[in-house]
Amino acid sequence: MSSVAVIDYGMGNLHSIAKALQHAAPEVDVQIVSDVDAILQADRVVFPGVGAIRDCMQALNQSGLSAVIHAVAKTKPLLGICLGMQALLTDSEENGHTESLGVISGHVVHFPDALTDSAGNSLKIPHMGWNQVHQLPHPLWADIPQDSRFYFVHSYYARPDDASVVAATTEYPDAFACALAQDNVFAVQFHPEKSQAVGLQLLKNFLHWNGKV
Repeated sequence: MSSVAVIDYGMGNLHSIAKALQHAAPEVDVQIVSDVDAILQADRVVFPGVGAIRDCMQALNQSGLSAVIHAVAKTKPLLGICLGMQALLTDSEENGHTESLGVISGHVVHFPDALTDSAGNSLKIPHMGWNQVHQLPHPLWADIPQDSRFYFVHSYYARPDDASVVAATTEYPDAFACALAQDNVFAVQFHPEKSQAVGLQLLKNFLHWNGKV
């Protein structure tokens, strides 16, 4: 039986993502773990998160899990979700400035103030709710229709240094990277566990992905 470790570092709705993973692939052993060895022994790893990046990085650094995520990013399929995606980049504007993991080169920036849509209507921050995701080729999009809607909750977004790592974009109102792919790492800004059928399909694809494009 293959296994997936959901990293527990004290932040995020871990039971929600674990339940969604189990529903997406009942044959997979889903574990919520903070133990280093258990994470390294799993076939795949999910790095979720909600909240502030400073608290996230403090928890990861104090627990030694920063080094574990770096190791996983070099060896097996890794899925970052929401704050977990943002933490994989070099740094973030949040909390003044926060150094992050640097697995993917790039920065996390705040949406500009006074956003408006094409009709001049104000757009709220955080960007919250359902929005279309425009895919670029990657195995994790298998059986997910182009421009499907996923559920978002965020005020910051990823701006990678290398455009080739962008795996999908969303408009709010301009296009921003909502999914990144680098080797065996895939990361999404939206919440697949809250995105109904298409979110479950993405999780199912991840749980059967060998980490190759």
